[in-house]
Amino acid sequence: MQYIVQCESGDAPHAEAKTVRCTRGAIYDVALDLRLDSPTFKQWVAYELTAENGRMLYIPEGCAHGFQTLADATEVSYQMNVPYREGSARAVRFDDPAFGISWPETFERIISPKDRALPDWELRNP
Repeated sequence: MQYIVQCESGDAPHAEAKTVRCTRGAIYDVALDLRLDSPTFKQWVAYELTAENGRMLYIPEGCAHGFQTLADATEVSYQMNVPYREGSARAVRFDDPAFGISWPETFERIISPKDRALPDWELRNP
């Protein structure tokens, strides 16, 4: 089984809200608050979304979204409030110590070289 991890959000002024649903398989879905003026800034929540449980997660504008697949051949469906804008996304490394996101244990994760090379949040946002 392969576990794929991705974590990113739209950046102002092109921030986007998302509704996320798993249409096949299962994911561990994370929403991370990156809104500077929010009382929950840098806090995260996570839920298991599966095709069977039918749950959906709403991610407000200014929050990052990340997920880890939990089953082979998983499919994820997004609905966004604005069209995607090339170059407007900002990424967060899945294991950034600034957030302490707890991911399910696995012996193998597939993470793109671009995502793996991201510097710590604190270095980019002093």
